[in-house]
Amino acid sequence: MGWLLTFGLFAVVLPSLYIYTVSVVSARFPALRNKRVCLLIAHPDDEAMFFAPAVQALARPETGNHVKILCLSSGNADGLGETRKKELALSGLILGLRKPDDVYVVDKPEFPDSMTTTWDSAAISSLLCSAFAPGLGRSRSTDTPPTASIDVLITFDAGGVSGHPNHISLYHGAKAFVAALVVGKPGWAPPVDLYTLTTVSVARKYLAFLDVLATLTSWAFGADKKDKKHPGGLVFLNGLAGHGGITTAWKAMVSAHKSQMVWFRYGWISLSRYMYINDLRLEKIKGR
Repeated sequence: MGWLLTFGLFAVVLPSLYIYTVSVVSARFPALRNKRVCLLIAHPDDEAMFFAPAVQALARPETGNHVKILCLSSGNADGLGETRKKELALSGLILGLRKPDDVYVVDKPEFPDSMTTTWDSAAISSLLCSAFAPGLGRSRSTDTPPTASIDVLITFDAGGVSGHPNHISLYHGAKAFVAALVVGKPGWAPPVDLYTLTTVSVARKYLAFLDVLATLTSWAFGADKKDKKHPGGLVFLNGLAGHGGITTAWKAMVSAHKSQMVWFRYGWISLSRYMYINDLRLEKIKGR
């Protein structure tokens, strides 16, 4: 009888508690609305494997957000770059992006898909400046507020979730970009909020939705809640059923990223907490 009670706990009680938590977080936690949002990723499939809950939540029409994805490589390590570009565009649409043009792949030699290469942060910053603040060098008047064509930039944190050097490079490049927006403009806040995806321990990484308690505890004690316009922390949870939940995240991987669905990917999409949970932190950045 003991094992039956244990099975019942995992099969009924815990999922029910998680579903209730999803509704509470969606209704009461800080959110972003009417923002121009760019998700900065290193490889096609990063958006689904790591950021699906955030993309799905932010791209919902009722939020008024316009979400775009900027990918700095085609993931051509195995010669599948062109295929993976198409897969990324399809995945973006499945996750809620408005149109295929909201996905852009840079694919330059200086950003190779490599487990051993660190991308130059200055090159990433320069690219982001060209894309989102092309007039940056024209006016350095301290009386003129800094501007950009996006409001929010989302990417990996210093741990890169998996420790991948390409992921970590995005963190440093994104920070350099946001800092560059206010160079020579003392007193002005950056016009772009940089949010980074929290890297967790291996033990937590494979708890699927069961990591929700640790995530909410971390948010409660670690996120700055004073600034309502620029929340210090954001939490996005995928539901366990219905459109826009975990089944949509799975579809983005299985139906779109077919070239990447080797056997161990099925373990990731089933057990990784990043398919169910995203918690983001606002980076505090000042100009130099």
